[in-house]
Amino acid sequence: MGKFLTFLFIVFIGALGYFALLNRDQVAIIVAQGHAYEIPKVALVLISSAIGALLMLFVFAVRDTRRFIFTVRMQKKAKKEDKIKNLYEKALDAYFAEEMDDSRVILEQVLNEDPDYIKAILKLGDIAYSRGDYKAAYEYYSRADSIDPDRIATLFALVKVKTAAGEYADALAYVDEILDDNEGNMRALNTKRNLLDSMDRWDDLVYLQKKIIKKKQTENEKEQEQKRLVGYQYEYGRHSLESGELEKAQKAFRAVLKLDGNFVPAHLGLAEVMYREENTEDAINYLENIYGQTLSLIVLARLEDLLIATGEPSRLIRIYKNSLADEPSNNTLKLFLGKLYHRLEMLDDAIEILEDVDSAAIYPEIAKIMGNIYLKRKQPEKAAEEFRKAVDMKTAFRMPYCCSNCGFFSVDWSGRCPSCKEWDTFRFDIFASCKFRKD
Repeated sequence: MGKFLTFLFIVFIGALGYFALLNRDQVAIIVAQGHAYEIPKVALVLISSAIGALLMLFVFAVRDTRRFIFTVRMQKKAKKEDKIKNLYEKALDAYFAEEMDDSRVILEQVLNEDPDYIKAILKLGDIAYSRGDYKAAYEYYSRADSIDPDRIATLFALVKVKTAAGEYADALAYVDEILDDNEGNMRALNTKRNLLDSMDRWDDLVYLQKKIIKKKQTENEKEQEQKRLVGYQYEYGRHSLESGELEKAQKAFRAVLKLDGNFVPAHLGLAEVMYREENTEDAINYLENIYGQTLSLIVLARLEDLLIATGEPSRLIRIYKNSLADEPSNNTLKLFLGKLYHRLEMLDDAIEILEDVDSAAIYPEIAKIMGNIYLKRKQPEKAAEEFRKAVDMKTAFRMPYCCSNCGFFSVDWSGRCPSCKEWDTFRFDIFASCKFRKD
């Protein structure tokens, strides 16, 4: 490159000398009014070239200066970014080691270097959240959101802290903000579903759940989501029933049974609608028919309450005996019939049927009932012997319930388990299955 430039310079000097030989005349240069100078044409060319060269040097100098300043700035920025990155990584190490105080101090140092470093702001929010300081966490998350409103991670963080604080309406607003930009965001849809569930907005849940089902790809996923839809429609019916909106409740329960004809809570709900409409006979006939189809003891227990309330225990005894005729060794039916005899003060019949039960299979409940019968028959010694067999006398004569899915124990029936949130899972805890599951 240097040789080439030397060659060009020699060519230029040669051309200039040749030009000087051909142009020896003088040229007048007027500098100001009344001031003129005569110079050779070659000198004019040299002066013009020098001025051009100076201008080029100036342009190159400005360009190089700008490059130098830009490079220095970039180096400073890179050095600062490296420092921030190292500090943030150090803060993460402390965070995952559960050294929250150290992590918080280092993150504050990061923000001293860069007040808008979103990762550090969000992590400070996470630390505050982990300590239950939802107000401080919300302030950090809001600060991050003001810096970058389109950051989905920040919006989910805001949803999280508002949900934890029990401010479901605010959390729902942030979820809707996410869905406004991406209506197919499954995480947002699932989060919205959980929020609506917590808010008991069953009508909205049914609509949302149908939307979620459409987005599922595999048949197994659709089947699982369909079960949720059945549950939410049942909850809508139950809520309508509790609110006294019997027509809405009836429609909801029938919609559930179209999807799942064996969904026991909906059958009970439909019978309850009939009962509240003072169609007690229709409710009894309906439950009797459903028991014949499902053989559900939950249905049978509700049928027992209705028949006794209407003064028709003989009809109930007939139902039990017909069932036992089909299954003579069914200890559960014998226990229920024995409990019914005890409830009706038919003590001899109760003892006869209960003595025929395999006591090893349903031991505690048999002991409780038999003990009470002996008390009523003025036989305290036998009563005491039976009570000693009972595991827990406090729950005598009241059959508890157990969730077949998670083993949750309850003395009251519910269409949905409050522990695992599954529907139609409560069964009578006849064989102490809850205890075995927990153990």
